[in-house]
Amino acid sequence: MTSRIIVVDPFDYVVFGATGDLARRKLLPALYHRDLDGQIPEEARIIGVSRRPQSDKAYREMVKEALEAYLKPEELDRKVVAKFLARIRYVGADATTDAGWADLATTLEEGKERIRAFYLATSPDLFGPICEQIGKHNLITEKTRVVVEKPLGKNLKSARATNDAVGRIFAEEQIYRIDHYLGKETVQNLMALRFANALFEPLWNSAHIEHVQITVAESLGVEGRGDYYDTSGALRDMVQNHILQLLCLVAMEPPSSMDADAVRDEKLKVLKSLKPIDTREVNNCTVRGQYKSGVDRAGVVPAYLDEVSNKQSRTETFVAIKAEVNNWRWAGVPFYLRTGKRLATRVSEIIVSFKAIPHSIFDGEEGVPANELVIRLQPDEGVKLWLMIKDPGPGGMRLKRVALDMSFAAAFKVRNPDAYERLLLDVIRGNATLFMRRDEVEQAWTWIDPILDAWAASDKPPKPYMAGSWGPDEARDLIRIGNPAREWHEKSLTME
Repeated sequence: MTSRIIVVDPFDYVVFGATGDLARRKLLPALYHRDLDGQIPEEARIIGVSRRPQSDKAYREMVKEALEAYLKPEELDRKVVAKFLARIRYVGADATTDAGWADLATTLEEGKERIRAFYLATSPDLFGPICEQIGKHNLITEKTRVVVEKPLGKNLKSARATNDAVGRIFAEEQIYRIDHYLGKETVQNLMALRFANALFEPLWNSAHIEHVQITVAESLGVEGRGDYYDTSGALRDMVQNHILQLLCLVAMEPPSSMDADAVRDEKLKVLKSLKPIDTREVNNCTVRGQYKSGVDRAGVVPAYLDEVSNKQSRTETFVAIKAEVNNWRWAGVPFYLRTGKRLATRVSEIIVSFKAIPHSIFDGEEGVPANELVIRLQPDEGVKLWLMIKDPGPGGMRLKRVALDMSFAAAFKVRNPDAYERLLLDVIRGNATLFMRRDEVEQAWTWIDPILDAWAASDKPPKPYMAGSWGPDEARDLIRIGNPAREWHEKSLTME
């Protein structure tokens, strides 16, 4: 089975922060892959913008080096690489002054009839100044969009300030707030599983589901980003955006259509239904941790405090939260959210645990395991449905837990595109379904801020956990509240 390739309309993609890590590691390889698959029209251009002046030739050489560094050798087709590099232009421009902006205007004038997308792959403090310069130099056409990366603020106040700064220049329908998790094939398949099949939706409620787990685990530490990460932490870095978006897709009501606002309206309702976690509830509903030195596959790894300048830092590298969605569908169903660095393995999963059968009719089979739906986001994207069957053989009815397993790589025999590949061209298509609307971002911060405030007011430091483990013991205590048999699902369980 092969995927259908549809060529998009001609465009100019203007990437600010064109020499940065995001552009080199993700954006340029993603656009190259779309070119390799024949999805980019001949007229399309990619225009890199950064402060340092350099020639088109020098920037093309940097792009070529990035492709060679971040793609597999077999992915590099000599003719396509040459065609891709021919699309590349470069303009040196300063976000905070007028320097270079006339050159950018001249470059864009050649393709003023095309779709024009500005990708702000810069620090958020430059979003406002860049947008002001774009407006000042009359670079916005009827077909212009702007893409902004996370983090969108560090709290509700700063998120509103960032949204205001961008919104003064661009209309809301022109703004694409990107969360690459929403571009993953398995995340989109969650919607297909729910709304394209009659099997699950009648069971997708508190009458049949015991709890939901969402885990985004990283095996690496802060990897040279310690001082940046120390101003953020796991709650801001992962929960406020990625994990809450996954929760919304699990918990939302069926939208009336796949129209962008129809989907985002339903996600917003979930965010508004989240039970607040304030100072009174924070100790019962959250666990924050910080990794200490330990051992992983590479050997001994340092503690978090050894990787940051502030040796008294109380920034969390691990978070576990018991969240509740207070509406008719989900009342009484806990959603357990977990993320952390230096955990046992890199894995992102959603586990929907159904309620156990009310009574076992099988002799000697007490405590029959409940059915579970496991949605694996990374690595090895796929879906598993765990069921009970009869163990083959004579001599009685013995039950065995087995999985109906669909690995996307095995099922479709096609390369699994990177999330950025879809999202970058969704911007060109004008499809905002997988992007966050302003009210979504701000409502997420409305729920997150009281947790941050409660932690800041507490005299309790983050719980220590060994690097290479699954986090603090207190996280296991959290998930067992109300059901001592409940456990976090780790890789050995979901991939057995």
